[in-house]
Amino acid sequence: MKNREFFKGMNVLVLGLAKSGVAAANLLHSIGATVTVNDASPDGGNEEVKSLREAGVTVICGGHPPGILDKGFDLVVKNPGIPYHNPVVHEALQRGIPVWTEIELTYRISEAPIIAITGSNGKTTTTTLLFHMLNIGKKHPLIAGNIGTVSCSVAEKAMEDNIIVLEASSFQLMGTEAFRPKISIWTNLYDSHLDYHGSSEAYAEAKFAVTKNQLESDYFIYNADQPEIEKYAASTTATKIPFSLKGRTEFGISADEEGIYWNGEPYVSRSLIMLPGQHNLENILSATAAAILSGCDKIAIENVLSSFTGVRHRMQFVKESKGRKFYNDSKATNTLATKSALTAFNGPIVLLAGGLDRGHSFEELRPYMTNVKAVVCLGETAARFAEFAKSCGVLDILLADSMEDAVQKAFPLSDEGDTILLSPACASWDQYPNFETRGDHFIEAVMNL
Repeated sequence: MKNREFFKGMNVLVLGLAKSGVAAANLLHSIGATVTVNDASPDGGNEEVKSLREAGVTVICGGHPPGILDKGFDLVVKNPGIPYHNPVVHEALQRGIPVWTEIELTYRISEAPIIAITGSNGKTTTTTLLFHMLNIGKKHPLIAGNIGTVSCSVAEKAMEDNIIVLEASSFQLMGTEAFRPKISIWTNLYDSHLDYHGSSEAYAEAKFAVTKNQLESDYFIYNADQPEIEKYAASTTATKIPFSLKGRTEFGISADEEGIYWNGEPYVSRSLIMLPGQHNLENILSATAAAILSGCDKIAIENVLSSFTGVRHRMQFVKESKGRKFYNDSKATNTLATKSALTAFNGPIVLLAGGLDRGHSFEELRPYMTNVKAVVCLGETAARFAEFAKSCGVLDILLADSMEDAVQKAFPLSDEGDTILLSPACASWDQYPNFETRGDHFIEAVMNL
């Protein structure tokens, strides 16, 4: 682990518990920092709080005491979800105290090089694809970040011969200072999290942090089909590796209907690829480019492309039954994601959609409903989605009481060769605690057919 001495004796406030806060507090304490943890929620006998206190970490729960920053802190490490208008964060910045997220710690201590993946969509799929390519290519990858494993805990154990594959959100990147991955990937840019960032420009600037500190010896893989990202690419010092879905290009990685090309030369036939959808082709191109730049051999890359069928709940192939293919896209909690799912298939689709009613319009889906032969609607938006589907010319429309009921009703509406797709275009919270539980219930219902 690098930079132990840098943190030794430092007085650090960790703001927010959760997984990243607990991991950051334990790490900093272990390398000699004086650590105080502050969380707005009451501890309620939390085992992690108890463990931190037993280790000698000061933990203050139940609110932010007035004057907490008067304790002479050198650094604040905040949970990525805590907004910058939080009074403690705001005051720390006013006082000139650095405010980091834990991926800055990851960079500072890691012996291993980092590949950082960001983007509005596709981060998890790209991260997972790349991890599998590097793993089969015997590059000793470690997966970390927004995908579920706290990155500073991974970096604490990483060795020089490892590669950390890090999924990085805009929330995490906004709290960086020196963060400099060896390879960075920016998959795409669409308006998102504007309630947190305040504007489209601030959101894009946060994403740009993935490459802003890179040098010419580093690589920036980016979506050359989006002018907004091209504009930011012009400002990086890193060696630029563009990717494009608009046909063969002379430099970078590109694709047409037939194949994938590396610096203009044929690399992989598209017939090898298992993962459906144009949006997933973005993820495939960026992951493949990073794998090539990391020294991965072509056989390892082809192995993954010919076998990888999707991350759980993200266009995940579930099974084929009597000629029907079932896909779980429960992560599609908005119309943009469902639009991508609908364009992934050429044949007829039986769509399962609906969920939490936030009053959002479904109109964005209208041009993409042409292959939808039937719809089964569920959740709070069931009636509204049914009306929308009817206005799109869909003839077979049913309402379902539950996921089990939806799957049971979908099957008779399908024929051999059809796709039965769960892509709700709505959040899950009307019926489920999260989209993962919703997707698991869909898988269970499919298996019960």
